[in-house]
Amino acid sequence: MTISLNHTIVPAADNEAAARFFAGVMGLECTGPHPHAAHFVPVKVNAGLTLDFMTVPDARGHHLAFDVDPATFDAVLARLDERNTPYGDHPASPDNGRVDTGHPLGDRGLYFADATGNLYEVISTE
Repeated sequence: MTISLNHTIVPAADNEAAARFFAGVMGLECTGPHPHAAHFVPVKVNAGLTLDFMTVPDARGHHLAFDVDPATFDAVLARLDERNTPYGDHPASPDNGRVDTGHPLGDRGLYFADATGNLYEVISTE
């Protein structure tokens, strides 16, 4: 039996702003509200996974971790720097400006957060 995650809902104080922020940092496309379910703003991460950002009252952040190749990691880091978006090497300090070069799940890792408090983790194995 094969199980794969198709989509997950990401809570946000402002679904469109959160989706555009995430897509911009990760180098993905944000096409705006879903044409048949406008309360979702989807971001297609890959062929099998979509994040559906949804505005909710009292939104509390989730932790979402992504494995990426080294070139994508470098591109994410460059976009974070270009946007002056804080990042860090530990989930407790996602704003210390450091990259974890001994990440337990890969060679490099970093964390960054959005305005809602969703904590994104990016992991790369060289």
